[in-house]
Amino acid sequence: MADTLLTRPWVSPTSLWEAPISEVLNARAGDQLSGAWKLLLLGDGSPTRHLHLLTGTPITIDLIAMGAELESRGRPAEVAELVPPLLRRQVWLRCNGQALAWAESWWNQAEAEQYLRDRQQPIWLSLTSERAELFREVDGLAQVNADWLEQGFAAPGPFWSRHYRFFRQGRELTVIREVFSPALERWLGPSRHGEDLHKVL
Repeated sequence: MADTLLTRPWVSPTSLWEAPISEVLNARAGDQLSGAWKLLLLGDGSPTRHLHLLTGTPITIDLIAMGAELESRGRPAEVAELVPPLLRRQVWLRCNGQALAWAESWWNQAEAEQYLRDRQQPIWLSLTSERAELFREVDGLAQVNADWLEQGFAAPGPFWSRHYRFFRQGRELTVIREVFSPALERWLGPSRHGEDLHKVL
């Protein structure tokens, strides 16, 4: 794996608000979201597949960093269930060069070597290349922000985020956090309805 370790990952974005995990697991979170955004953020489908369907264009992966996890601050609590030593991978998901999402994932280093051999390939394709069965559990819904997210999305924050886990044969395989660009409103419509977001927060 030494040839695929690039640089130390960036600091995770700052969480401004998080839904209680009990509400996420029981499908009660996200009342402020429109229906289309709720499906994107809280559904258990593949985001790269969804973005491809929405835009009609294949999604490309722009690898930012992939290296040993040395920083526990700001990461989802579920990462603690992975067996160390850990590796963290961060990418932009782009359509025709435009960043539509940013993602980071945490892995046991040995399993990262097994499953992430093609580091430019979306994780979903890497994990299902042999049609192996996976289970995805969405654990978190949040609003996050970071200067580099605003630059990458060319839009002001905050941004909608979620995190989830993949399980194989009942065992946790990876934890993934995704942040989505407001540019997706072109296809999904406004992300929220009713009250202004800041009133909700």
